[in-house]
Amino acid sequence: MNPTKKVAFYTLGCKLNFSETSTIARGFKEEGFERVDFSERADVYVINTCSVTENADKRFKTIVKQAQKVNADAFVAAIGCYAQLKPEDLADVDGVDLVLGATEKFKLTSYLNDLTKNEHGEVHSCEINEADFYVGSYSIGDRTRAFLKVQDGCDYKCTYCTIPLARGVSRSDTMDNVLKNAKEISAKGIKEIVLTGVNIGDYGKGEFGNKKHEHTFLDLVTKLDKVAGIERLRISSIEPNLLKNETIKLVGESRAFVPHFHIPLQSGSNDVLKKMKRRYMKELYEDRVAKIKKTMPHACIGVDVIVGFPGETDERFLETYNFLNDLDISYLHVFTYSERDNTEAAEMIDVVPKHIRTKRSKMLRGLSAKKRRAFYEEQLHSERAVLFEGENKQGYIHGFTENYVKVKAPWNPELVNTIQTVRLNEIDEDGLVRFDFVEKLAI
Repeated sequence: MNPTKKVAFYTLGCKLNFSETSTIARGFKEEGFERVDFSERADVYVINTCSVTENADKRFKTIVKQAQKVNADAFVAAIGCYAQLKPEDLADVDGVDLVLGATEKFKLTSYLNDLTKNEHGEVHSCEINEADFYVGSYSIGDRTRAFLKVQDGCDYKCTYCTIPLARGVSRSDTMDNVLKNAKEISAKGIKEIVLTGVNIGDYGKGEFGNKKHEHTFLDLVTKLDKVAGIERLRISSIEPNLLKNETIKLVGESRAFVPHFHIPLQSGSNDVLKKMKRRYMKELYEDRVAKIKKTMPHACIGVDVIVGFPGETDERFLETYNFLNDLDISYLHVFTYSERDNTEAAEMIDVVPKHIRTKRSKMLRGLSAKKRRAFYEEQLHSERAVLFEGENKQGYIHGFTENYVKVKAPWNPELVNTIQTVRLNEIDEDGLVRFDFVEKLAI
């Protein structure tokens, strides 16, 4: 009797990658594989790559070596954005047996054959203009919350970004399939669903293989809010020009959608935004933040920002810093600009030296810490609903309120994947919030 083959996954990058990894892993299970942790001995190691930043590229070789240390004879496959953009580079990495592009990755098990290692990595990668069909995905079993993919690809032409080259044109899942997947997730006892995609505000485009919008993002969130059994819904990153007043109003009145928005800004200088070919100016961004806070004063607002973009002078950086400092936001995700092949920005002049990029990144990370602390202080003494995570971290259990305040308590396994009403008391030395339960544990 043949022993069960084992497969392990390592996912780099965004929530979308996590949702796709989980879907691909379920395909392996259907083929009789047992999924194990990446640190364990496996017959197949699958690395889902990212290419948003230079660091994500560099990590790939290290992860391959980790797999080889555990089992030098294991079959190693690379999928994801970096695999689509630079398949031959990955195939040249010692130990890599298979590299699959944007459309091929969902058929990974059909490429495995007898798992014999190849002398050189084998590449199967389509031209990105062939990535014009939609494959639905969602993550289950990896975390307390599930990531539900509703959209893929992007038609924007931001000058720094490789994602359209890695994922193709904007296209959407059908409304019926999104609702079906949401019900399946809820039926498995998962309390929170995070909507994810490359440009989710563009939902509806390509829903039935054409560019006509059969539905809009507002249609989607309206219908999801009515699905019985879903306790929490969270919108992941959404472009400011696609976040409409009607959507903000719906979230403010929603049964299930939580008051948390993550909105990319990238720069607080209109001159830099124009060079980036973003589809808004900072005034529109400021308006979106004001509208959210007027509708939901306790809402959490996260911001993506890039420092060191070509042409970002000291004056333009300070414009960004001051703009963010004055905005009523809750935290920043700071990205240090790195040149990406085949992008307009990589050919631009007025390059910002790397040591200045690093300095500016440090300044904005400091601002983010200040903003998060101020937001947490505003939430003290209020009552919030916390969804507790499943990991024991040095004797503590962590969780998030509906408006994304991270809390901690002594480890109690009975709290895992439960939602409890708490009163936020004080911020501790780790920057997390301590609390009291408002009533006896509802377990």
